[in-house]
Amino acid sequence: MNLLLNYLETNANNYSKINSTVSDASVGWHIIHCCLVINSVIHSVVKSDPKSFKKKFSFKAFMVLLLNKFPRGRAKAPSFTMPNEDINTDVVFQNINESRKKLELLLAANENQYFTHPIFGDLNLKPTIKFLGVHTNHHIKIIKDILK
Repeated sequence: MNLLLNYLETNANNYSKINSTVSDASVGWHIIHCCLVINSVIHSVVKSDPKSFKKKFSFKAFMVLLLNKFPRGRAKAPSFTMPNEDINTDVVFQNINESRKKLELLLAANENQYFTHPIFGDLNLKPTIKFLGVHTNHHIKIIKDILK
């Protein structure tokens, strides 16, 4: 995850770039969205009770985590993961730094602490980390396409 954040950080100065044939959102929007997802997921994991974790098979989660890929344009991001402020380099760097700090909290999490994904259901620690990587990579691919 730190490597993925490093990539986002190296592209922070491209925050205003847009390519509407790829995405209506700017590079900065995608970076901040990734950070908001990381931060909100980690917050959920940290506050979860591992005794409440309910393992349930989800074919969609299985396929996404197996293929390491989200299909583009299929899902709408929840409102709390959508940037709602003016995007500039300071805001982008602040979000990345906050995500780096939050990632440290995962190191102390119990293996059955979890977050509940609206489609995939409860994901405990290991699949949560994998989900965050797949999700961030999904947006990195979009950023790369924007910058082509």
